[in-house]
Amino acid sequence: MPTITFSLNDLQNLVGKKLAIEEVHDLSLYGKAEVESYDKETDEVKINFDDTNLPYLWSAEGLSRLIKGILGIEKGVSELKLNKGSYQIVVDKSVAKLRPYMACFAAKGKKIDDYLLKQLVQLQEKFCESYGRRRQKVSIGLYSYKRIAFPVHYKAVLPESVEFVPLDFKAKMNLKEILAEHPKGRDYAWILEGFEKYPVLVDDRNEVLSFIPIINSNFTGKLEVDDENVFFEATGTDESAVNLAANIFAYALYDRGFDIYSVEIKYSDRKTETPSLEYEKIQIKNEHISQLFGLELKENEIKHLLEKAGYNFRDYKIEIPPYRHDILHPYDVVEDIGIMYGFGKIEEMPLKTFTIGSVLKMNEFVDKVREMVVGLGYQEIMSAILTNKDFLYKKMNIEDFGTIEIEDYMSETYSAVRSWILPNLMEVFSKNKHVNFPQMIFEEGIVNARKNDKIEEFERIAIATSHEKANYTDTRQVLDCIMRLLGVHYDIEDVEHNSFIEGRVGRAIVKGKKIAYLGEIHPQVLENWGLEMPVAALELNLSELFEVVGKK
Repeated sequence: MPTITFSLNDLQNLVGKKLAIEEVHDLSLYGKAEVESYDKETDEVKINFDDTNLPYLWSAEGLSRLIKGILGIEKGVSELKLNKGSYQIVVDKSVAKLRPYMACFAAKGKKIDDYLLKQLVQLQEKFCESYGRRRQKVSIGLYSYKRIAFPVHYKAVLPESVEFVPLDFKAKMNLKEILAEHPKGRDYAWILEGFEKYPVLVDDRNEVLSFIPIINSNFTGKLEVDDENVFFEATGTDESAVNLAANIFAYALYDRGFDIYSVEIKYSDRKTETPSLEYEKIQIKNEHISQLFGLELKENEIKHLLEKAGYNFRDYKIEIPPYRHDILHPYDVVEDIGIMYGFGKIEEMPLKTFTIGSVLKMNEFVDKVREMVVGLGYQEIMSAILTNKDFLYKKMNIEDFGTIEIEDYMSETYSAVRSWILPNLMEVFSKNKHVNFPQMIFEEGIVNARKNDKIEEFERIAIATSHEKANYTDTRQVLDCIMRLLGVHYDIEDVEHNSFIEGRVGRAIVKGKKIAYLGEIHPQVLENWGLEMPVAALELNLSELFEVVGKK
Protein backbone atom coordinates (compact mmCIF):
# COMPACT_ATOMS: atom_id res chain seq x y z
CA MET A 1 0.00 0.00 0.00
CA PRO A 2 1.26 3.55 -0.76
CA THR A 3 3.27 5.41 1.90
CA ILE A 4 4.01 9.13 1.56
CA THR A 5 6.13 11.62 3.51
CA PHE A 6 5.70 15.38 3.84
CA SER A 7 6.34 18.28 6.21
CA LEU A 8 3.72 18.89 8.90
CA ASN A 9 4.29 22.63 8.54
CA ASP A 10 3.64 22.34 4.80
CA LEU A 11 0.36 20.48 5.41
CA GLN A 12 -0.70 23.17 7.89
CA ASN A 13 0.02 25.90 5.34
CA LEU A 14 -2.02 24.07 2.70
CA VAL A 15 -4.94 23.57 5.10
CA GLY A 16 -4.67 27.07 6.54
CA LYS A 17 -4.85 25.85 10.11
CA LYS A 18 -2.49 24.67 12.86
CA LEU A 19 -2.78 20.91 13.35
CA ALA A 20 -1.25 18.72 16.03
CA ILE A 21 0.14 15.41 14.79
CA GLU A 22 -2.61 13.62 16.75
CA GLU A 23 -5.21 15.62 14.79
CA VAL A 24 -3.51 14.70 11.50
CA HIS A 25 -3.71 11.04 12.50
CA ASP A 26 -7.43 11.27 13.33
CA LEU A 27 -8.21 13.20 10.14
CA SER A 28 -6.20 10.77 8.01
CA LEU A 29 -8.51 7.95 9.09
CA TYR A 30 -11.24 9.56 6.96
CA GLY A 31 -9.05 8.77 3.93
CA LYS A 32 -8.40 5.16 5.04
CA ALA A 33 -4.90 6.12 6.16
CA GLU A 34 -2.94 6.48 9.38
CA VAL A 35 0.18 8.26 10.56
CA GLU A 36 3.05 5.80 10.82
CA SER A 37 5.59 8.20 12.32
CA TYR A 38 6.45 11.84 12.96
CA ASP A 39 9.99 13.20 13.40
CA LYS A 40 9.90 16.48 15.34
CA GLU A 41 13.47 17.40 14.38
CA THR A 42 12.87 17.14 10.62
CA ASP A 43 9.10 17.86 10.84
CA GLU A 44 8.58 14.82 8.58
CA VAL A 45 5.27 12.95 8.71
CA LYS A 46 4.95 9.45 7.24
CA ILE A 47 1.46 8.20 6.35
CA ASN A 48 0.30 4.77 5.13
CA PHE A 49 -2.77 4.45 2.91
CA ASP A 50 -4.90 1.28 2.96
CA ASP A 51 -6.85 2.07 -0.23
CA THR A 52 -5.18 1.97 -3.64
CA ASN A 53 -8.24 3.50 -5.36
CA LEU A 54 -7.69 7.03 -4.03
CA PRO A 55 -4.46 8.24 -5.66
CA TYR A 56 -5.44 11.90 -5.27
CA LEU A 57 -4.72 11.51 -1.55
CA TRP A 58 -1.11 10.39 -2.08
CA SER A 59 0.25 13.91 -1.63
CA ALA A 60 0.16 16.70 0.93
CA GLU A 61 -2.04 18.67 -1.48
CA GLY A 62 -4.65 15.91 -1.80
CA LEU A 63 -4.66 15.16 1.91
CA SER A 64 -5.07 18.88 2.73
CA ARG A 65 -8.08 19.04 0.39
CA LEU A 66 -9.72 16.17 2.30
CA ILE A 67 -8.96 17.80 5.65
CA LYS A 68 -10.35 21.18 4.57
CA GLY A 69 -13.63 19.48 3.70
CA ILE A 70 -13.81 17.60 7.01
CA LEU A 71 -13.11 20.77 9.01
CA GLY A 72 -15.59 22.84 7.00
CA ILE A 73 -12.92 25.15 5.59
CA GLU A 74 -14.14 24.21 2.09
CA LYS A 75 -17.52 22.86 1.01
CA GLY A 76 -18.21 20.58 -1.94
CA VAL A 77 -15.94 20.04 -4.93
CA SER A 78 -12.79 22.13 -4.85
CA GLU A 79 -12.84 24.25 -8.00
CA LEU A 80 -9.91 24.70 -10.37
CA LYS A 81 -9.81 27.70 -12.69
CA LEU A 82 -8.51 26.43 -16.04
CA ASN A 83 -6.93 28.87 -18.49
CA LYS A 84 -7.02 28.36 -22.24
CA GLY A 85 -3.53 27.39 -23.38
CA SER A 86 -1.85 27.74 -26.76
CA TYR A 87 -0.02 24.42 -26.56
CA GLN A 88 -0.56 21.48 -28.89
CA ILE A 89 0.45 17.79 -28.90
CA VAL A 90 0.25 15.87 -32.18
CA VAL A 91 -0.33 12.16 -31.59
CA ASP A 92 0.81 9.99 -34.49
CA LYS A 93 -1.24 6.88 -35.27
CA SER A 94 1.97 4.82 -35.01
CA VAL A 95 1.46 4.71 -31.21
CA ALA A 96 -2.06 3.27 -31.50
CA LYS A 97 -1.01 -0.27 -30.57
CA LEU A 98 1.60 0.81 -28.02
CA ARG A 99 0.04 3.32 -25.61
CA PRO A 100 -2.38 5.46 -27.60
CA TYR A 101 -3.69 7.97 -25.04
CA MET A 102 -2.23 11.19 -23.72
CA ALA A 103 -3.21 14.00 -21.35
CA CYS A 104 -1.22 17.19 -20.77
CA PHE A 105 -1.31 20.64 -19.22
CA ALA A 106 1.01 23.56 -18.49
CA ALA A 107 1.45 25.26 -15.10
CA LYS A 108 3.18 28.55 -14.35
CA GLY A 109 3.34 31.45 -11.93
CA LYS A 110 5.32 29.96 -9.04
CA LYS A 111 8.92 28.88 -8.50
CA ILE A 112 9.64 25.26 -7.67
CA ASP A 113 11.81 24.77 -4.62
CA ASP A 114 13.64 21.60 -3.62
CA TYR A 115 10.87 20.44 -1.27
CA LEU A 116 8.09 20.85 -3.87
CA LEU A 117 10.17 19.11 -6.53
CA LYS A 118 10.58 16.10 -4.23
CA GLN A 119 6.84 16.13 -3.45
CA LEU A 120 5.96 16.11 -7.16
CA VAL A 121 8.38 13.27 -7.87
CA GLN A 122 6.95 11.33 -4.91
CA LEU A 123 3.39 11.66 -6.24
CA GLN A 124 4.61 10.77 -9.74
CA GLU A 125 6.30 7.59 -8.52
CA LYS A 126 3.46 6.50 -6.24
CA PHE A 127 0.87 7.00 -8.99
CA CYS A 128 2.88 5.25 -11.71
CA GLU A 129 4.03 2.31 -9.62
CA SER A 130 0.66 1.54 -8.01
CA TYR A 131 -2.32 2.93 -9.92
CA GLY A 132 -0.32 3.02 -13.16
CA ARG A 133 0.75 -0.65 -12.78
CA ARG A 134 4.46 0.06 -12.82
CA ARG A 135 4.09 2.49 -15.77
CA GLN A 136 2.35 -0.05 -18.02
CA LYS A 137 -1.13 1.46 -17.66
CA VAL A 138 0.01 5.06 -17.07
CA SER A 139 3.38 6.80 -17.04
CA ILE A 140 4.01 10.46 -16.21
CA GLY A 141 6.56 13.02 -17.33
CA LEU A 142 7.35 16.43 -15.79
CA TYR A 143 9.31 19.04 -17.78
CA SER A 144 10.36 22.68 -17.80
CA TYR A 145 8.51 23.92 -20.90
CA LYS A 146 10.82 26.92 -21.35
CA ARG A 147 13.12 24.51 -23.27
CA ILE A 148 10.31 23.04 -25.39
CA ALA A 149 9.31 24.22 -28.88
CA PHE A 150 5.62 23.52 -29.49
CA PRO A 151 3.86 21.70 -31.05
CA VAL A 152 5.18 18.51 -29.49
CA HIS A 153 4.94 15.23 -31.41
CA TYR A 154 4.17 11.84 -29.88
CA LYS A 155 5.15 8.98 -32.19
CA ALA A 156 6.71 5.51 -32.43
CA VAL A 157 10.18 5.06 -33.94
CA LEU A 158 12.66 2.28 -34.64
CA PRO A 159 14.89 1.56 -31.59
CA GLU A 160 18.16 2.54 -33.26
CA SER A 161 16.84 5.58 -35.17
CA VAL A 162 16.77 8.05 -32.27
CA GLU A 163 19.57 9.14 -29.91
CA PHE A 164 19.55 11.47 -26.91
CA VAL A 165 21.20 11.91 -23.51
CA PRO A 166 18.95 10.22 -20.91
CA LEU A 167 18.38 11.73 -17.47
CA ASP A 168 21.45 11.58 -15.20
CA PHE A 169 23.69 10.35 -18.04
CA LYS A 170 26.27 12.29 -20.04
CA ALA A 171 26.53 10.40 -23.34
CA LYS A 172 24.00 9.97 -26.10
CA MET A 173 22.34 6.55 -26.37
CA ASN A 174 19.78 5.09 -28.76
CA LEU A 175 16.57 3.53 -27.46
CA LYS A 176 17.87 -0.02 -27.70
CA GLU A 177 20.98 0.91 -25.70
CA ILE A 178 18.88 2.65 -23.04
CA LEU A 179 16.82 -0.49 -22.45
CA ALA A 180 20.00 -2.54 -22.07
CA GLU A 181 22.22 -0.14 -20.10
CA HIS A 182 20.21 2.51 -18.26
CA PRO A 183 18.83 1.44 -14.82
CA LYS A 184 15.33 2.63 -15.73
CA GLY A 185 15.62 0.89 -19.08
CA ARG A 186 16.39 -2.42 -17.41
CA ASP A 187 13.57 -1.89 -14.88
CA TYR A 188 10.84 -1.16 -17.42
CA ALA A 189 11.97 -2.82 -20.66
CA TRP A 190 9.30 -5.50 -20.13
CA ILE A 191 6.56 -2.96 -20.99
CA LEU A 192 7.85 -2.67 -24.58
CA GLU A 193 8.63 -6.34 -25.06
CA GLY A 194 7.40 -7.63 -28.43
CA PHE A 195 7.07 -4.20 -30.11
CA GLU A 196 9.15 -3.29 -33.17
CA LYS A 197 8.91 0.46 -32.54
CA TYR A 198 9.11 2.46 -29.31
CA PRO A 199 7.21 5.64 -28.31
CA VAL A 200 9.02 8.97 -28.02
CA LEU A 201 8.03 12.58 -27.37
CA VAL A 202 9.87 15.15 -29.50
CA ASP A 203 9.38 18.89 -29.83
CA ASP A 204 9.12 20.91 -33.03
CA ARG A 205 12.93 21.25 -33.22
CA ASN A 206 13.14 17.42 -33.12
CA GLU A 207 14.63 17.53 -29.61
CA VAL A 208 13.71 14.39 -27.67
CA LEU A 209 11.75 15.11 -24.48
CA SER A 210 11.27 11.53 -23.42
CA PHE A 211 11.55 7.86 -24.33
CA ILE A 212 8.13 6.84 -23.05
CA PRO A 213 7.56 5.19 -20.57
CA ILE A 214 11.26 4.71 -19.73
CA ILE A 215 13.28 7.92 -19.18
CA ASN A 216 13.27 11.64 -19.94
CA SER A 217 15.95 13.60 -21.74
CA ASN A 218 18.65 15.16 -19.57
CA PHE A 219 18.03 18.48 -21.36
CA THR A 220 14.43 19.06 -22.46
CA GLY A 221 13.06 16.46 -20.05
CA LYS A 222 14.49 17.84 -16.84
CA LEU A 223 12.53 19.75 -14.20
CA GLU A 224 14.77 21.63 -11.77
CA VAL A 225 14.69 23.85 -8.71
CA ASP A 226 13.68 27.48 -9.54
CA ASP A 227 11.79 26.44 -12.69
CA GLU A 228 8.52 28.36 -13.02
CA ASN A 229 7.06 26.79 -16.15
CA VAL A 230 5.95 23.16 -15.77
CA PHE A 231 4.77 20.94 -18.58
CA PHE A 232 2.96 17.75 -17.54
CA GLU A 233 2.23 14.75 -19.73
CA ALA A 234 0.74 11.33 -19.04
CA THR A 235 0.52 8.50 -21.56
CA GLY A 236 -0.99 5.07 -21.28
CA THR A 237 -3.30 2.33 -22.43
CA ASP A 238 -6.39 3.57 -20.54
CA GLU A 239 -7.71 7.03 -21.48
CA SER A 240 -9.70 7.40 -18.26
CA ALA A 241 -6.63 6.63 -16.11
CA VAL A 242 -4.44 8.99 -18.15
CA ASN A 243 -6.98 11.82 -17.69
CA LEU A 244 -7.17 11.06 -13.97
CA ALA A 245 -3.40 11.46 -13.68
CA ALA A 246 -3.57 14.88 -15.35
CA ASN A 247 -6.47 15.99 -13.13
CA ILE A 248 -4.71 14.94 -9.91
CA PHE A 249 -1.50 16.78 -10.81
CA ALA A 250 -3.36 19.84 -12.10
CA TYR A 251 -5.19 20.15 -8.78
CA ALA A 252 -1.98 19.56 -6.81
CA LEU A 253 -0.15 22.37 -8.63
CA TYR A 254 -3.21 24.64 -8.49
CA ASP A 255 -3.31 24.14 -4.71
CA ARG A 256 0.33 25.30 -4.69
CA GLY A 257 -0.59 28.58 -6.40
CA PHE A 258 0.19 27.71 -10.03
CA ASP A 259 -1.98 28.84 -12.93
CA ILE A 260 -3.11 25.87 -15.02
CA TYR A 261 -3.31 26.03 -18.83
CA SER A 262 -5.00 23.53 -21.12
CA VAL A 263 -3.25 21.64 -23.93
CA GLU A 264 -4.85 20.52 -27.19
CA ILE A 265 -4.27 16.86 -28.01
CA LYS A 266 -4.58 16.26 -31.75
CA TYR A 267 -5.20 12.62 -32.65
CA SER A 268 -5.44 11.37 -36.23
CA ASP A 269 -9.25 11.22 -36.01
CA ARG A 270 -10.20 13.71 -33.26
CA LYS A 271 -9.11 16.57 -31.03
CA THR A 272 -9.45 16.93 -27.28
CA GLU A 273 -8.34 19.37 -24.59
CA THR A 274 -6.84 18.32 -21.30
CA PRO A 275 -7.03 18.36 -18.38
CA SER A 276 -10.66 17.24 -18.68
CA LEU A 277 -12.30 18.70 -15.57
CA GLU A 278 -15.94 17.85 -16.20
CA TYR A 279 -17.84 16.56 -13.16
CA GLU A 280 -19.24 13.07 -13.46
CA LYS A 281 -22.70 12.73 -11.94
CA ILE A 282 -24.47 9.97 -10.05
CA GLN A 283 -27.84 9.81 -8.29
CA ILE A 284 -28.46 8.33 -4.85
CA LYS A 285 -31.63 7.63 -2.90
CA ASN A 286 -32.32 8.10 0.79
CA GLU A 287 -33.26 4.42 1.03
CA HIS A 288 -29.71 3.50 0.01
CA ILE A 289 -28.48 5.11 3.24
CA SER A 290 -31.24 3.50 5.29
CA GLN A 291 -30.58 0.04 3.82
CA LEU A 292 -26.83 0.21 4.35
CA PHE A 293 -26.55 1.97 7.71
CA GLY A 294 -30.06 2.00 9.19
CA LEU A 295 -29.91 5.80 9.30
CA GLU A 296 -32.85 8.08 8.58
CA LEU A 297 -31.18 11.32 7.51
CA LYS A 298 -32.78 14.53 6.32
CA GLU A 299 -31.80 16.01 2.95
CA ASN A 300 -29.89 18.90 4.54
CA GLU A 301 -27.93 16.42 6.70
CA ILE A 302 -26.98 14.37 3.63
CA LYS A 303 -25.93 17.56 1.80
CA HIS A 304 -23.75 18.60 4.75
CA LEU A 305 -22.02 15.19 4.96
CA LEU A 306 -21.39 14.96 1.22
CA GLU A 307 -19.98 18.49 1.04
CA LYS A 308 -17.59 17.51 3.83
CA ALA A 309 -16.56 14.55 1.67
CA GLY A 310 -15.85 16.87 -1.29
CA TYR A 311 -18.98 16.30 -3.41
CA ASN A 312 -21.57 18.75 -4.74
CA PHE A 313 -25.16 17.83 -3.83
CA ARG A 314 -28.51 18.93 -5.24
CA ASP A 315 -31.77 16.97 -5.10
CA TYR A 316 -29.87 13.72 -4.50
CA LYS A 317 -27.84 14.29 -7.68
CA ILE A 318 -24.13 14.08 -6.82
CA GLU A 319 -21.28 15.78 -8.68
CA ILE A 320 -18.01 13.85 -8.34
CA PRO A 321 -14.64 15.67 -8.18
CA PRO A 322 -12.60 15.35 -11.43
CA TYR A 323 -9.70 13.89 -9.40
CA ARG A 324 -11.78 10.89 -8.26
CA HIS A 325 -12.52 7.91 -10.53
CA ASP A 326 -13.36 5.44 -7.76
CA ILE A 327 -17.11 6.12 -7.71
CA LEU A 328 -18.80 3.34 -9.69
CA HIS A 329 -22.07 2.84 -7.81
CA PRO A 330 -24.39 4.89 -5.56
CA TYR A 331 -23.21 2.82 -2.61
CA ASP A 332 -19.67 4.19 -3.12
CA VAL A 333 -21.12 7.63 -2.34
CA VAL A 334 -23.18 6.24 0.53
CA GLU A 335 -19.98 4.78 2.01
CA ASP A 336 -18.52 8.30 2.16
CA ILE A 337 -21.68 9.48 3.92
CA GLY A 338 -21.07 6.79 6.53
CA ILE A 339 -17.41 7.78 6.90
CA MET A 340 -18.30 11.45 7.43
CA TYR A 341 -21.18 10.59 9.79
CA GLY A 342 -18.87 8.34 11.81
CA PHE A 343 -19.30 4.56 11.83
CA GLY A 344 -18.85 4.64 15.62
CA LYS A 345 -21.99 6.76 15.94
CA ILE A 346 -24.23 4.28 14.13
CA GLU A 347 -26.35 2.39 16.63
CA GLU A 348 -26.30 -1.40 16.68
CA MET A 349 -29.37 -3.17 15.35
CA PRO A 350 -30.86 -6.18 17.13
CA LEU A 351 -30.11 -9.64 15.75
CA LYS A 352 -33.26 -10.95 14.05
CA THR A 353 -32.10 -14.36 12.80
CA PHE A 354 -30.57 -17.04 15.00
CA THR A 355 -28.63 -19.97 13.53
CA ILE A 356 -26.33 -22.64 14.91
CA GLY A 357 -22.97 -22.92 13.20
CA SER A 358 -21.10 -26.16 12.56
CA VAL A 359 -17.89 -27.21 10.86
CA LEU A 360 -18.19 -28.54 7.31
CA LYS A 361 -17.18 -32.17 6.91
CA MET A 362 -14.75 -31.08 4.20
CA ASN A 363 -13.04 -28.69 6.63
CA GLU A 364 -12.73 -31.45 9.23
CA PHE A 365 -11.11 -33.68 6.58
CA VAL A 366 -8.69 -30.93 5.50
CA ASP A 367 -7.66 -30.23 9.10
CA LYS A 368 -7.10 -33.95 9.66
CA VAL A 369 -4.67 -34.12 6.70
CA ARG A 370 -2.91 -30.93 7.86
CA GLU A 371 -2.36 -32.46 11.31
CA MET A 372 -0.87 -35.55 9.69
CA VAL A 373 1.64 -33.48 7.73
CA VAL A 374 2.55 -31.43 10.81
CA GLY A 375 3.12 -34.74 12.62
CA LEU A 376 5.61 -35.71 9.92
CA GLY A 377 7.72 -32.67 10.83
CA TYR A 378 6.63 -30.21 8.13
CA GLN A 379 6.09 -26.51 8.85
CA GLU A 380 2.94 -24.87 7.51
CA ILE A 381 3.13 -21.64 5.52
CA MET A 382 0.41 -19.26 4.41
CA SER A 383 0.65 -17.25 1.20
CA ALA A 384 -1.64 -15.10 -0.93
CA ILE A 385 -4.16 -16.76 -3.22
CA LEU A 386 -3.29 -14.07 -5.80
CA THR A 387 -0.05 -14.47 -7.72
CA ASN A 388 1.11 -14.05 -11.34
CA LYS A 389 1.61 -16.16 -14.45
CA ASP A 390 5.38 -15.83 -14.29
CA PHE A 391 5.42 -17.65 -10.93
CA LEU A 392 2.74 -20.18 -11.91
CA TYR A 393 4.17 -21.27 -15.24
CA LYS A 394 7.35 -19.65 -16.56
CA LYS A 395 9.40 -20.31 -13.43
CA MET A 396 7.82 -23.76 -13.10
CA ASN A 397 8.77 -24.65 -16.69
CA ILE A 398 5.22 -25.54 -17.81
CA GLU A 399 2.48 -24.18 -20.06
CA ASP A 400 -0.56 -22.29 -18.80
CA PHE A 401 -3.26 -24.85 -17.96
CA GLY A 402 -6.16 -22.47 -17.32
CA THR A 403 -5.46 -19.26 -15.45
CA ILE A 404 -8.03 -16.86 -14.05
CA GLU A 405 -6.50 -13.40 -14.54
CA ILE A 406 -7.50 -10.15 -12.84
CA GLU A 407 -8.74 -7.73 -15.51
CA ASP A 408 -8.05 -4.49 -13.63
CA TYR A 409 -5.23 -5.52 -11.29
CA MET A 410 -3.38 -2.97 -9.14
CA SER A 411 -0.07 -4.86 -9.05
CA GLU A 412 1.38 -7.24 -11.64
CA THR A 413 2.71 -9.36 -8.74
CA TYR A 414 -0.90 -10.15 -7.84
CA SER A 415 -2.51 -10.29 -11.29
CA ALA A 416 -3.85 -13.87 -11.34
CA VAL A 417 -5.53 -16.42 -9.08
CA ARG A 418 -3.27 -19.35 -8.28
CA SER A 419 -4.04 -22.56 -10.19
CA TRP A 420 -1.72 -24.66 -8.02
CA ILE A 421 0.19 -24.22 -4.75
CA LEU A 422 3.66 -25.66 -5.38
CA PRO A 423 4.98 -22.35 -6.88
CA ASN A 424 4.25 -20.70 -3.51
CA LEU A 425 6.50 -23.23 -1.77
CA MET A 426 9.26 -22.66 -4.33
CA GLU A 427 9.09 -18.93 -3.64
CA VAL A 428 9.46 -19.58 0.10
CA PHE A 429 12.52 -21.77 -0.55
CA SER A 430 14.02 -19.04 -2.76
CA LYS A 431 13.72 -16.49 0.06
CA ASN A 432 15.15 -18.81 2.73
CA LYS A 433 18.38 -20.06 1.17
CA HIS A 434 20.23 -18.69 4.20
CA VAL A 435 18.25 -20.92 6.61
CA ASN A 436 19.56 -24.28 7.76
CA PHE A 437 18.65 -27.44 5.84
CA PRO A 438 16.68 -29.66 5.61
CA GLN A 439 13.73 -27.36 5.00
CA MET A 440 10.31 -29.06 5.16
CA ILE A 441 7.23 -26.96 4.40
CA PHE A 442 3.64 -27.35 3.24
CA GLU A 443 0.59 -25.24 2.43
CA GLU A 444 -3.09 -26.10 2.17
CA GLY A 445 -5.59 -23.85 0.43
CA ILE A 446 -7.91 -23.07 -2.45
CA VAL A 447 -6.86 -23.09 -6.10
CA ASN A 448 -8.93 -22.07 -9.12
CA ALA A 449 -8.51 -23.12 -12.72
CA ARG A 450 -10.38 -22.46 -15.95
CA LYS A 451 -11.61 -25.55 -17.79
CA ASN A 452 -13.10 -24.45 -21.12
CA ASP A 453 -15.86 -22.00 -20.09
CA LYS A 454 -16.06 -23.18 -16.48
CA ILE A 455 -14.10 -22.11 -13.42
CA GLU A 456 -13.33 -24.97 -11.04
CA GLU A 457 -12.28 -24.60 -7.41
CA PHE A 458 -10.39 -27.20 -5.37
CA GLU A 459 -8.84 -27.59 -1.95
CA ARG A 460 -5.25 -28.73 -2.37
CA ILE A 461 -2.21 -29.36 -0.24
CA ALA A 462 1.38 -29.00 -1.49
CA ILE A 463 4.24 -30.55 0.48
CA ALA A 464 7.94 -30.02 -0.26
CA THR A 465 11.33 -30.77 1.24
CA SER A 466 14.72 -29.33 0.32
CA HIS A 467 18.08 -30.74 1.37
CA GLU A 468 21.22 -32.17 -0.13
CA LYS A 469 19.69 -35.60 -0.83
CA ALA A 470 16.02 -34.73 -1.38
CA ASN A 471 14.49 -37.27 -3.77
CA TYR A 472 11.37 -39.04 -5.01
CA THR A 473 11.36 -41.39 -2.02
CA ASP A 474 10.85 -38.47 0.39
CA THR A 475 7.54 -37.51 -1.20
CA ARG A 476 6.42 -41.11 -1.78
CA GLN A 477 6.85 -41.83 1.93
CA VAL A 478 4.75 -38.77 2.85
CA LEU A 479 1.96 -39.82 0.48
CA ASP A 480 2.14 -43.42 1.76
CA CYS A 481 1.69 -42.22 5.33
CA ILE A 482 -1.30 -39.98 4.52
CA MET A 483 -3.08 -42.68 2.51
CA ARG A 484 -2.41 -45.37 5.12
CA LEU A 485 -3.81 -43.21 7.94
CA LEU A 486 -6.88 -42.47 5.81
CA GLY A 487 -7.26 -46.14 4.90
CA VAL A 488 -7.09 -45.41 1.16
CA HIS A 489 -5.39 -47.60 -1.46
CA TYR A 490 -3.73 -45.81 -4.35
CA ASP A 491 -1.67 -46.59 -7.43
CA ILE A 492 1.16 -44.69 -9.11
CA GLU A 493 1.51 -44.24 -12.86
CA ASP A 494 4.50 -42.86 -14.76
CA VAL A 495 3.84 -39.43 -16.31
CA GLU A 496 5.63 -36.49 -17.87
CA HIS A 497 5.50 -33.14 -16.09
CA ASN A 498 8.01 -30.43 -17.02
CA SER A 499 8.25 -29.14 -13.44
CA PHE A 500 9.72 -32.51 -12.41
CA ILE A 501 12.66 -34.61 -13.57
CA GLU A 502 11.71 -37.14 -16.26
CA GLY A 503 11.53 -40.64 -14.79
CA ARG A 504 11.43 -39.22 -11.26
CA VAL A 505 7.80 -38.13 -11.28
CA GLY A 506 4.56 -40.00 -10.78
CA ARG A 507 0.81 -39.43 -10.55
CA ALA A 508 -1.26 -40.95 -7.75
CA ILE A 509 -4.62 -42.49 -8.71
CA VAL A 510 -7.45 -43.48 -6.37
CA LYS A 511 -10.46 -45.30 -7.88
CA GLY A 512 -9.76 -43.79 -11.28
CA LYS A 513 -9.29 -40.24 -9.96
CA LYS A 514 -5.92 -38.59 -10.64
CA ILE A 515 -5.37 -36.92 -7.30
CA ALA A 516 -1.68 -35.99 -7.03
CA TYR A 517 1.66 -35.35 -8.72
CA LEU A 518 4.84 -36.19 -6.83
CA GLY A 519 8.53 -36.26 -7.64
CA GLU A 520 11.86 -34.43 -7.83
CA ILE A 521 11.83 -30.83 -9.07
CA HIS A 522 13.55 -30.27 -12.42
CA PRO A 523 17.00 -28.56 -12.36
CA GLN A 524 15.72 -25.85 -14.73
CA VAL A 525 12.97 -24.98 -12.25
CA LEU A 526 15.53 -24.86 -9.42
CA GLU A 527 17.65 -22.50 -11.52
CA ASN A 528 14.63 -20.32 -12.33
CA TRP A 529 14.05 -19.84 -8.60
CA GLY A 530 17.75 -19.39 -7.82
CA LEU A 531 17.90 -22.60 -5.75
CA GLU A 532 21.03 -24.69 -5.29
CA MET A 533 19.62 -27.50 -3.14
CA PRO A 534 17.42 -30.29 -4.61
CA VAL A 535 13.69 -30.15 -3.91
CA ALA A 536 11.21 -33.03 -3.77
CA ALA A 537 7.50 -32.22 -3.67
CA LEU A 538 3.94 -33.38 -4.13
CA GLU A 539 0.60 -31.65 -4.63
CA LEU A 540 -2.55 -33.48 -3.56
CA ASN A 541 -6.12 -32.63 -4.58
CA LEU A 542 -7.99 -32.86 -1.28
CA SER A 543 -11.40 -32.13 -2.84
CA GLU A 544 -11.24 -35.21 -5.05
CA LEU A 545 -9.67 -37.33 -2.32
CA PHE A 546 -12.51 -36.34 0.05
CA GLU A 547 -15.06 -37.63 -2.45
CA VAL A 548 -13.36 -41.03 -2.32
CA VAL A 549 -13.00 -41.06 1.46
CA GLY A 550 -16.62 -39.92 1.90
CA LYS A 551 -17.88 -42.87 -0.14
CA LYS A 552 -16.01 -45.47 1.90
